[in-house]
Amino acid sequence: MPGMSLEYNVGVIRSIVFLLSALPLLGQDSTLLILQKGGSSLGYYTATGDYLATVPVGPHPHEMVLSPDGRYLYCTDNGTMQIEQAGKGNNTMSMVDVAARKRIEISLGNFRRPHGIDIDRSTLNVLVTTELPDQLLVIDPRSRKVVRTYDTKGKTSHIVTLGRGGKIAYVSNSSSSNVAAIEMATGAVTLIPTGGRPEGSVLSKDGRRLYTANRVGDSITIVDTGRNAAIGEIKTGKGPNRIALTPDGARLVYSVMGDHAVEMADPVSKQVLGKVTVGGEPVSLTLSRDGKLAFASIQDQDLISVISVGERKLVRQFRTTPGAGPDPVMEIGAITRR
Repeated sequence: MPGMSLEYNVGVIRSIVFLLSALPLLGQDSTLLILQKGGSSLGYYTATGDYLATVPVGPHPHEMVLSPDGRYLYCTDNGTMQIEQAGKGNNTMSMVDVAARKRIEISLGNFRRPHGIDIDRSTLNVLVTTELPDQLLVIDPRSRKVVRTYDTKGKTSHIVTLGRGGKIAYVSNSSSSNVAAIEMATGAVTLIPTGGRPEGSVLSKDGRRLYTANRVGDSITIVDTGRNAAIGEIKTGKGPNRIALTPDGARLVYSVMGDHAVEMADPVSKQVLGKVTVGGEPVSLTLSRDGKLAFASIQDQDLISVISVGERKLVRQFRTTPGAGPDPVMEIGAITRR
């Protein structure tokens, strides 16, 4: 531009490049759903962390999953803040109409302290683990009833991940340090030894491997799902508890509570690639829909950390409402209110 210095023009160009590069991180067409364990609610936030709305659910919810059509969100109403806490806890699951912002309660009867949750995309049934007693439940959300139960053969049944094709469900038995591979057709159980206190798990892209984070073992157990046997491990930072895999299958991303960080590892080389400090104990780890961002909640600070997976750096943090005690975060598309 005539009359403008070279330094000025370079500065303008840099500003434009910065703004354009930031656009993908802004995600203005997205909504963040945050399960608020302390606030016993589901919070709605903009992609940049502005509060939108709250839907009350059952007491102290722990995990959530979205129906394939995106209409309903299901969460487990555990009734306690931590699995170490004694007590009967609660016995319900919440079914939230996302657009209408309305909760429907589903009773679990005598099964209490529900924790892990997954969904069978072929039947649309919801799988839920309970800690009292240690069971895996199958719930039909249309009839709103428990339709089948399985004994996990372990103690403190935690996270559940349904295997490829829905034939086997993998349940982390935290207090007995194993994963139960449960055949959905017969109920037969194979117990797979892991490191200490297995919690979060994720399948490989082809479904041939299950990666289970061992919070006390400071490791990730690698399970061959064809043989239902442990075939290796990845050494991690302190206290890995939740884990995800990027859509291309190239990176494991997981929270390490003891290191106050989020870590990334290569599932093939089994090497840790980097660590991003988040300033507190992350109790959860989820990825954005495109896998470029990781969300980690620092529950006791009401704080959400947003991490760039590719750049391995913290890109922003925001606070939820006071006392929300955020746990998992889910990014979905823009919502049209009904």
